[in-house]
Amino acid sequence: MANRTVIIAGATGLVGREILNGLLADESVVEVHSLGRRAPAIRHPKLTTHVVDFAALSSLPPADEVYLALGTTIKVAGNQAAFRAIDYDANLAVATSALVAGVKKAGLVSAMGADPNSKVFYSRVKGDLESALAQMPFEGLVIARPSLLVGDREAVGQPVRQGEKLGFALGKALGFLIPSNYKPIEATAVAKALLYAVPSAKGKTVLLSGSMR
Repeated sequence: MANRTVIIAGATGLVGREILNGLLADESVVEVHSLGRRAPAIRHPKLTTHVVDFAALSSLPPADEVYLALGTTIKVAGNQAAFRAIDYDANLAVATSALVAGVKKAGLVSAMGADPNSKVFYSRVKGDLESALAQMPFEGLVIARPSLLVGDREAVGQPVRQGEKLGFALGKALGFLIPSNYKPIEATAVAKALLYAVPSAKGKTVLLSGSMR
């Protein structure tokens, strides 16, 4: 595909930053519109930055694809309601507006264990979002469900997650015992998998860590 216009939400996050870098480096992409609560540090001729309120999102420019990479933790958000407002409501608002703007293909950064019936609140919210997006009339929807993410969170202004550090250390020490889908995965690998799969997506595709690595 050539002359692609793309929307990305969450370009200042760990995976979102890598998606943005990939889009800007792709010669088939002519315009990138970044939506976020703050602007990414990068500047580029292709990039238009939109600092938005996701609770009152205005109309979006016409585009071909949307990448949904908004996410936080309950600890950072402060409570469950604030977490859901970002991980579910904000992503869904962008997807809804993207459809109105003519977007046909969507990519989502979800999480391993996402399940609307999960007893774990975090996993249930991720599953609720996946289910909601699957009901929307996108021609193609690619859902990435990474295991523990590896990347420089401090570089994107995020607190280091001790659970991820521990999981990465265990993954290195006991990697031969851990199934591929459960091993820690680099944020760059998740981004590359979505960037590869979304432009030609048909129907719903779920990518687990083993297939993205």
